[in-house]
Amino acid sequence: MNNIKKIGMTALAASLVSTSVFAGEMTVAGSASLTTDGYSAVSRNAGTGFSMGNQLTFSGSGELDNGMNVSLSFVLDQGDDKKTTANSATVPASATSPFDSHSITISSDAMGTLVFAGEGGSSTASSIDTTSAGDIWDNFDGVSGGGTAGVAVSDSAPGDNAFFYTLPEMLDGLAVNASYKPQGSTAASATGYGLAYTGYEGLAVHYAVTDIDTAATNTSGDQTVAKASYAYGSVTVGYSNSFVDLGNTDMTGDQETTSMSISYTVSDAISITYGEESVNLKSAATDAEYSMLSGSYTAGGMTVTAKMADGENTAFGTDANEDLEYWSLGLSFAF
Repeated sequence: MNNIKKIGMTALAASLVSTSVFAGEMTVAGSASLTTDGYSAVSRNAGTGFSMGNQLTFSGSGELDNGMNVSLSFVLDQGDDKKTTANSATVPASATSPFDSHSITISSDAMGTLVFAGEGGSSTASSIDTTSAGDIWDNFDGVSGGGTAGVAVSDSAPGDNAFFYTLPEMLDGLAVNASYKPQGSTAASATGYGLAYTGYEGLAVHYAVTDIDTAATNTSGDQTVAKASYAYGSVTVGYSNSFVDLGNTDMTGDQETTSMSISYTVSDAISITYGEESVNLKSAATDAEYSMLSGSYTAGGMTVTAKMADGENTAFGTDANEDLEYWSLGLSFAF
């Protein structure tokens, strides 16, 4: 991402006793990117589609007189927060459209880092639950293969008006964090904690547990995530496991996602990654299986990315329509 424009913003605060002026600067950043992709499956040939990046991020930060650092992030994303009405007309879901994730971060060496997310917040578990292979399943989520749609992977993301706190570093390479989703109109508050260790060269280990509370027993429970990667020279291997455990005694809705990956950096310009994912729904007899080969090439400010992915049993069934293939080719430019 590169800065597109800087906007100076000045706020004036007044009271009966005194008047103070506070000045801050917001930076607008975006990226120039173009992607083409397509699907193929039994009874399906989706053809080729084209898209471009459509997101801008407004951000700014400053240090207060008391030593605290405060930063703001606000995302403008075309098409975000949209919904389809009964008559198929697409309309804004709320008055906030088309704004996307936005948050305030307050930090200092003594207190650590506190993030309040007005939208798009993360729990301790969802903040690390991107699979080792990069969420291959998301390329098939909701995509129809001759009439059968791939399913989404469950998580414990608190979404709006949630807190994420990282404690000050207590041991070299060890980070401790916590998340809190305030009580809603019907659901109780949900908390989580997580650990991350990066104190050994090339090794990164993460673990987190977060409550899921929806006020309904069959959809409440918790998410546990364990994730590790190790880089040695030009090779990096990774493994991840995410388990969503809900309240049903028959395990309906319980879901486990396991993933592995291996990446090879050929040169400063070229890298290749292969990954696999397996999604197990405890109430289903068949696992959804995914694999993907991807690569990137960077030269002169331009990056070319390509990937080929395969999904089998994407809705936990054995029908041939649940087996799909996906490909994509992307260009991004740094200037």
